[in-house]
Amino acid sequence: MNTIIKSAIGEKMDCLTGVRAIMKDITETLTARSNVINLSAGNPVILPEVAALWKRCTRELVSSSSFDEVLCRYGSSQGYEPFIEALVGWFNENYKWDIKKENVVITPGSQMLYFIAANVFGGYTTDNRFRRIVLPLCPEYTGYEGVVLDKRMLKTFKPIIEERSSHEFKYLANIGENLVDENTGAVIFSRPCNPTGNIVSDKEVEIIVSQASSKGVPVFIDSAYAPPFPSMVYDEFENMKPAFGGNIVHCMSMSKAGMPGERVGIAIGAPEYISSIEAFQSNANIHSSRFGQAIAAKAIASGELAEVSKSVIAPYYRAKADCIKKALHREMGDVPWSLHKGEGGIFAWLWLKNLPITDVQLYHDLKAQNLIVVPGSTFFPGFNENWDHKGECIRVSLTATEEAIEEGVRVLARVADAVYNAGSQSKIMKNCKSADCHLALR
Repeated sequence: MNTIIKSAIGEKMDCLTGVRAIMKDITETLTARSNVINLSAGNPVILPEVAALWKRCTRELVSSSSFDEVLCRYGSSQGYEPFIEALVGWFNENYKWDIKKENVVITPGSQMLYFIAANVFGGYTTDNRFRRIVLPLCPEYTGYEGVVLDKRMLKTFKPIIEERSSHEFKYLANIGENLVDENTGAVIFSRPCNPTGNIVSDKEVEIIVSQASSKGVPVFIDSAYAPPFPSMVYDEFENMKPAFGGNIVHCMSMSKAGMPGERVGIAIGAPEYISSIEAFQSNANIHSSRFGQAIAAKAIASGELAEVSKSVIAPYYRAKADCIKKALHREMGDVPWSLHKGEGGIFAWLWLKNLPITDVQLYHDLKAQNLIVVPGSTFFPGFNENWDHKGECIRVSLTATEEAIEEGVRVLARVADAVYNAGSQSKIMKNCKSADCHLALR
């Protein structure tokens, strides 16, 4: 076969990044072994009450007069109109927003939304200036690394680590720095954050948005886990309201509300931002699938999706977050660990202080004991500084059963204890470059 010659963009998009770079290894492991404890999954749990809601909405759609129109016709690049109307009505009624349909666009999943946003507002301008996409703090959603067509577009800031106790910490945005300048095209961050469960405070959001506004830069707030659906927020954030207005583009997904297979992404913002996203989508994809939008429209308009989010989805993951915290306190012994404060989402973020080996080597050691987690260094998109902390963390999924989480922590404690006892003999692994480690996994 002749050598395939690809463009620079083709080469970039042909390379898996972040977590996706190790998914092949994880998938092969899970396929080959039947007794693996999988604490790596990002798929939301199929909760009976949530599945029942979607089944009923689907039956109602299939039996309705609108079914043929939904499935058998092309639609608007902006999105399925009844779905947009349901969103406009919900936010105006419950949050007192004053939005209209021109404030909303629907994309085939939020990953595509961020791909469009990053490449509409980042990269070379028509006057040959290079504009970057700013991530205000890391660790951050690994998918942001995959959406830029030029890896130089991402600019990430090191967070402030606030140690709240010997076993709990929180990342704070380093907003004292000049986050936004004349070369910034857009700001993107997740709230709550995948992978850490961190929620950027209202005050931090206000400062970030103000800095961006002064430069005429949009701020895309990734609210995939936030209220009103799926509303995976805890403790002092239980009554959290979405940030909106001015240069903010509020971004949502139906994935964590139980419909990841339908790929429904939502952007709500000023018409000048929304129209650019819609035009990009029209050129690239015509429009997103309307089936998922049609059944979601019913669940949103009735208020049932918001209700099941608060009464079923959020409490389920809150219990899992409590479960892993208790298990770590019970099992970890003398291992120097610290858990990021769980404020939302479906993951726990564990820091193993002064870990003698890399997070990738720990991944392999745990895999040898039939436990799968995700190395933390895959969650620093655009961050190129040498920082030991990058290689001292792991992401643990809260989608497993409580029994699996507890057994996984027992395995982790046993392996981590052995690693720390080995001490300096393993420290040479610290010199393993992140790219080399990722290559070894592929």
